[in-house]
Amino acid sequence: MIPVLILGGLIVGRWWTLPIAAIIWPAVLISRHVGGGLPFIVGAAALGAANTAAGVTAHKVSVKLFHIARRASRAKSTPSEPAPKQ
Repeated sequence: MIPVLILGGLIVGRWWTLPIAAIIWPAVLISRHVGGGLPFIVGAAALGAANTAAGVTAHKVSVKLFHIARRASRAKSTPSEPAPKQ
């Protein structure tokens, strides 16, 4: 189930998904009777937010690397100066 949080953060790629994961993940675990109580809820919320943050970070890094690679390929394909006349 944890990969679902990482995948959700990876697909959406927005930081506002962290509080949503912090609310939904403990609710899912409690509904499946995995645990209960305040320490469990706080821990589950922290883990849900942390795993979603990992997915969002991976999304942000991959988008940034894509932009850098695209910018580098465009710089190589178009010369910045005209060729000297001979």
